[in-house]
Amino acid sequence: MTDLPSTTVADLPAELPEGVVLLDVREDDEWAAGHAPEAVHVPMADIPARLDELPADADLQVVCKAGGRSARVVAYLQQAGRQATNVEGGMLDWQAAGRPLVSETGAEPTVI
Repeated sequence: MTDLPSTTVADLPAELPEGVVLLDVREDDEWAAGHAPEAVHVPMADIPARLDELPADADLQVVCKAGGRSARVVAYLQQAGRQATNVEGGMLDWQAAGRPLVSETGAEPTVI
C-alpha cells in the first residue's frame, strides 16, 4: 500500500468544504462510543456492499481508530475509481487534537 494519499487531522479543516466527506470505517461499537459529528459511518467490512451509498464525486477522507483500516479502505476505494485520502492517526489523533466528538450511547464521547 505505497503511495496512498494521506493527510493528518491537523491538516483537515475544522469545517469540511462542500464535496468532502469524512468516512468513518470503524466498527459499530467504536462509532457509538464517539465519532466526528459530520462523519458518515460505513464499517470497513461493509464498504464493498455499500459503495453505492457514498457519493461518487466526493473527496472521501477515510478515518478509523489509528490509520491502518482506513489505509486499506483507501486502497480499495482507489481501485474502485473513487477519490479517497487516509487520515493518518485516525480518531485517536482527532480526540487528542480536541476536535468535536459525539456519542450514540448517552455517555461522554470517547474513542475506543
